Amino acid sequence: MRSLRLILSNPRYFGPAWAFASLNILFGTWAIYIPTVKEDLGIDKATLGIALFFLSFGVFTVFPVASRIINRLGVGKATWLGIILLCITAIFPLMATSFVTLAIALFFFGSANGFLDISMNTLVTEIEKEDKQNFMSASHGFFSLGGVIAGLGSFLILTFGNRMLHMLLAIALVFGINFIFHKRYKRIVAAPIQKEPFSIRNFKPLLLLGVVSFVIMGSEGAIVDWSGLFLKEVSLAPEVIWGAGFLGFQIMMTLGRFLGDAISARIGSVKIVALGSSIAILGYVFVLLSNTYLAIAGFALTGLGFSVIIPELFRIGGNVKGVESSQGVAFIAGTGYSGFLIGPVILGFLAEQFSLNTSFMVLLGGVIAVLATTFLLKRNTKKES
Repeated sequence: MRSLRLILSNPRYFGPAWAFASLNILFGTWAIYIPTVKEDLGIDKATLGIALFFLSFGVFTVFPVASRIINRLGVGKATWLGIILLCITAIFPLMATSFVTLAIALFFFGSANGFLDISMNTLVTEIEKEDKQNFMSASHGFFSLGGVIAGLGSFLILTFGNRMLHMLLAIALVFGINFIFHKRYKRIVAAPIQKEPFSIRNFKPLLLLGVVSFVIMGSEGAIVDWSGLFLKEVSLAPEVIWGAGFLGFQIMMTLGRFLGDAISARIGSVKIVALGSSIAILGYVFVLLSNTYLAIAGFALTGLGFSVIIPELFRIGGNVKGVESSQGVAFIAGTGYSGFLIGPVILGFLAEQFSLNTSFMVLLGGVIAVLATTFLLKRNTKKES
């Protein structure tokens, strides 16, 4: 919890951490109203799915250009710009009057999400290098905390009965706190590096990190989408606890991220990825035993294992030799987000053709592969411990 105390006691660290929370507060608030927007626009699930694709399309569109903008503006100014853009675009999807306007609104909202995601992770990477302090994992913990805040905000629906007012209050909360603290990091720029010509030798560790990011975030997306159905259909859990697996996953992920920095500082980034994947493997074994309560415990263990991996991938990716930190972070974000989107689709296909058990066996195999990859990472990354 040292990194959490550091964030809460020092504005230099709280500002970037609150940017993480901000992203999930506004995204989560939008997500609450997806069913309402669908109903108001009179669109079916397939059409809604197409509209949501434009959200992802916006994220991917910004990835190739984000590092250039960040390097030109400076990572501190770029993070502040990302927050401003997020606050502006968050209201657009709730103002949509047709499928077309919804798709356009989600494209810009997704672009702002993607840009802030890359800039704030690069910002934390640079502060860590400059201050010799680890708080990346705790910052991702604040992202999870932002989702909790957005979830609690759902109780405001009955109080206000107005989604625009609800979102404006969320924007005011996000913008107001960021406005107070952004001056603490606004002038931070990425440390200059000695750029090297492209070589497979330099790209290899980044490629390995991308594979790990794809698998882990794909697994995260699969658990978000399929854990309830697994408890319902495979372990035959009563309806009242269908959501317990997802809840356990989220709680342990949040807790693990607040603990992760201290563990990382002690054993090193590559070893903590190995430790996290080992815990996740044990979690999947529990899930595949198909007993309701063991499955719930398994989902919680998987959340604990995953909690420390993605923050460490950003930390390692921002320190790959010969690669600018913003480019490394953008690559990790792009491959990870691809996994988050594609993973549940692949798992859904396997579940339809074979069974949910088969899908989760594939997830187990993916995490075993991640554990094996850490042996290669240890030899090929700049940051070893």
